[in-house]
Amino acid sequence: MALTLMLLLPLLGAVALIAIPGDESRVERGIALGTTVLTALLAVVVVTGRHEIDAPWIRSLGIRWHFGVDGISAALVILTALLTVAVVVHTLAGRFPAGGSGSTFLGCILLVETGALATFLARDAILFFIAFEVVLVPMWVLIRSFGDDHVPDERRSDAAGRFVLFTVLGSTLMLVGILFLVHHQGTSDLTELARLHGDGISRSLETAIAGMLLLGLGIKVPLWPVHTWLPPAHTVAPTAGSVLLAAVLLKMGTYGIVRLVVATVPNGLAALSPVLAILGVVGILWGGLACLVERDLKRLIAYSSVAHMGFVVLALASGSDTGLQAALLGNIAHGVVAALLFFVVGDLKEQWGSADLSTVRAGLRDTSPRLGVVLLVGLAAALGLPGLVSFWGEFLALYAAWSPAPDRPVALLRVCVVLGAVGLALAAAYSLRVARLVWSGEASGAAAEVPASSTAAGEAGRASTTGAPTVGAPAEGVAAEGVASAGGAVVDARGARWAVVLTLAVAVVVLGVLPQLLLGVSGPDAVRLITGAGVLP
Repeated sequence: MALTLMLLLPLLGAVALIAIPGDESRVERGIALGTTVLTALLAVVVVTGRHEIDAPWIRSLGIRWHFGVDGISAALVILTALLTVAVVVHTLAGRFPAGGSGSTFLGCILLVETGALATFLARDAILFFIAFEVVLVPMWVLIRSFGDDHVPDERRSDAAGRFVLFTVLGSTLMLVGILFLVHHQGTSDLTELARLHGDGISRSLETAIAGMLLLGLGIKVPLWPVHTWLPPAHTVAPTAGSVLLAAVLLKMGTYGIVRLVVATVPNGLAALSPVLAILGVVGILWGGLACLVERDLKRLIAYSSVAHMGFVVLALASGSDTGLQAALLGNIAHGVVAALLFFVVGDLKEQWGSADLSTVRAGLRDTSPRLGVVLLVGLAAALGLPGLVSFWGEFLALYAAWSPAPDRPVALLRVCVVLGAVGLALAAAYSLRVARLVWSGEASGAAAEVPASSTAAGEAGRASTTGAPTVGAPAEGVAAEGVASAGGAVVDARGARWAVVLTLAVAVVVLGVLPQLLLGVSGPDAVRLITGAGVLP
């Protein structure tokens, strides 16, 4: 009952919001916030109780209405539910992006949550595909209609179009792979497919199925070189869209690889593991190098996502249960860190009017120390600093690749480990670059030469917190909690938005100090999945 209600609540909330005409009234805000909070509470109940639904759906095709949670999906369900609450709270604390009604914007957020939760809970391969596709249209609307109104309409259209084209291509390949798998195994039940573990399928067919699934799902990861849709989408998307895209939608790709490839066609994955490892490490290096020269903060975080997900892919290529746990932990780590960074950068862009690093601005340490500190926490986590959540995923990924499963190419994977370590150095370099420019205000070496207008702007921004008028137009609408002016000073975080980023910063530290909170949940099921024992009901 709780699982069914958890899936229905955001769907019904989305339908109600989209059906309501007009803009953001108290009723619409209440529906959005109440729905997401109740869904999050139900998610906790479902995960702790390991709830499951299994009933006939399309009898003629043998497709069942089968949803359930296990150690592989538990953390992702909680992450999705809690981050959606954070997105709604952050949105309601400011003004809605231009481009349409606030109710439509909130409805799209809830539709994305519905599709993501259904994807992580689906225990039927066909059901997984349907849920996977639910997020396509609402995310397209968020990018196309509610994207940055400071960029030309053509750029928003191009970014949204790329997102749709790449997603549809990936989905088509994934569907073909699923149909081949279901046809030859005689079932679409993911639990049964995991127990079969590829039995009854020839090695060549397993490899072909694995290749189609890896390419289709790799687009969503995103795997290099099919990542080119991601930076434009992040650059244009509103803050809510960027957070959901990075912290939730990308996880659907790696989760799909675990469920549909690692569990069901292990020999095919083993045959393709050298290619997967190489693509993963190229993504690590490519993303790191791009971050070193990128000037737009949102694009920079997008490229860093390509690099971080490269570690997840490298871990999956290792073929061991340690690698699987590293991938699952890396998924959660990237979700939390990316959400923190996009929230902070979204607030900065809203006040600056752009996220261009080449523009001289006052440093956050002088004007907005709280925003600056949480940004530093996010950057430190992004570079894999020990004691923060990203460290464990990256460390375990490298460890697993150094000591892979017996059927994996050890020499090649160890070379990838060395190159991955270079990627960590690149992460440190670009994180320090951003810290120097944004925290210290050293853009173009001119932090001390910020013009007088910037100082006046800072005073205007600080005055805004006491009700005085402010100047400057933000990218996604003026924040309700204070806005900086065009000069570059930033009003510090406070209120609901400060609570959101502070909570994420605390999560980055707590999960870094206590990784067992995540590893203990996924460990037993990871071993069962790798060995072909299926997953716990």
